[in-house]
Amino acid sequence: MNKDLIINSNSDGVEIALLEDKKLVEIHNEKVDARWAVGDLYLGKVRKIIPGLNAAFVDVGFEKDAFLHYTDLSPYVKSIIKYTQEAINNNDNSFDFSKFQTAPEIVKTGKISEVLNGKPNVLVQILKEPIAAKGPRLSCELSLAGRFIVLTPFNEIVAVSKKIHSGEERKRLQKMMESIRPKNFGVIVRTAAEGKSTAELHEDLLTLVENWKAIQSNLKGAMAPSRIMSEESKTTSILRDLLNEDFNKIVVNDKKIFDLTLNYLQRIAPAKANILSLHSGDQEIFDQYGITKQVKSSFGKTVNLNSGAYLIIEHTEALHVIDVNSGFKSVSNNQEENALQTNLEAAEEIARQLRLRDIGGIIVIDFIDMKLPDNKRKVQEALDEFMKTDRARHSVLPISKFGLLQATRQRIRPEVNINTSEDCPACNGTGKITSTLLLEDEMEKKLAYLATHGHKSLHILVHPIIHSHLTKGIFSSTIKKWKRKYKIKLKSQPENNSHLVEYKFLDDNQEEIKL
Repeated sequence: MNKDLIINSNSDGVEIALLEDKKLVEIHNEKVDARWAVGDLYLGKVRKIIPGLNAAFVDVGFEKDAFLHYTDLSPYVKSIIKYTQEAINNNDNSFDFSKFQTAPEIVKTGKISEVLNGKPNVLVQILKEPIAAKGPRLSCELSLAGRFIVLTPFNEIVAVSKKIHSGEERKRLQKMMESIRPKNFGVIVRTAAEGKSTAELHEDLLTLVENWKAIQSNLKGAMAPSRIMSEESKTTSILRDLLNEDFNKIVVNDKKIFDLTLNYLQRIAPAKANILSLHSGDQEIFDQYGITKQVKSSFGKTVNLNSGAYLIIEHTEALHVIDVNSGFKSVSNNQEENALQTNLEAAEEIARQLRLRDIGGIIVIDFIDMKLPDNKRKVQEALDEFMKTDRARHSVLPISKFGLLQATRQRIRPEVNINTSEDCPACNGTGKITSTLLLEDEMEKKLAYLATHGHKSLHILVHPIIHSHLTKGIFSSTIKKWKRKYKIKLKSQPENNSHLVEYKFLDDNQEEIKL
């Protein structure tokens, strides 16, 4: 699988698109004034304790107090509170974390009122960004992520990713980290550490320890609420988590971001620095790499599939509902086989849509009805397989007797929602139409369907502007390309009464072909 990272800087911030085999799978927006990113560390002030919820509300500077539940406190929260106070009051820079005396752990079934009595200032980490009317969700399970390891202060535990399947490799990494881990730090070894040398892991560890020292320095004299340390930029965090041999291109249209990214690459993976390039040319970077078109076709209520099938994606207060429709698709005369093939195609696109839109919470998918249990299992397994590349935690249940598949996906930030409609020139912007950027693709899909079902001579009735577009170029017009590609007789006819994006297929008798 080839991965490309395309980074578009504009006046509002930075847009980052991740392509896998030229297909858009993730899009991130980093605003100029962005705050409250997952992983940011804040000095917060406990404002209110709610015994009934076993939770507290903490002021971290957001317009609404952030939420901290007992289960997110961390067994070492008493050590964190003690450390926070000592770091704030450290006036002579003599605080040595390796000599810090940790406090007893709290029990899993305790009460938050007993732990946060006195409403102290405490160092917290953003677990979930503000979503809708809710403030951020916090955690005291502090962690600093590197490329190969995650550093967890206040404990002495070394854990190795379960995705490293080799028992020998797991033992090697465990033993290695035990030998180089500083006192009062735990370590989680990430999957990317598989096969890495002691020197590479030690360098990653030293970088994270320096980050912790910076946090300690920023806490000195700090007043709650205040931000103590920000997570890395979206660009570097994506590279940190995803950069591997599959990456073959990183393109940036801003010199400053180019320099920052180059410095980061030279630090974490010098061999990959040559894949970075600075975009040049008159065409917008997202247009040149086909991202604008993919965004237009991938967002909105309806998502069309290559076969003619389509998805309807709707969001309610409690969940997301995805309906799979066969459209004009017809693979064979076997209804069960048609349903299976459409559902398998839909499963791949649904996995992409969940990741692309960053859809979280409860998801209900209404696949086309299938009778055979084996076919239902195939669709569920396919969705599981397609979601393996998804970094968010997720769970997929078998298709129920009602033909519904239920899934959950971790939600840590607001859903990506892009309006893909355009103002309609026929009604001066009072209504909406599907993006004109996709009209030609949509027409070709239906033309291909008709060509494979015995139609050898067709007329397309279109608006005069569209007719002009389809027929421009004596030898290279779109109509001539379609005629050669599908080996049919084809003619475009202008129709003044047609709306801009309205079109019809006619047969030789000038009768409309219904699709």
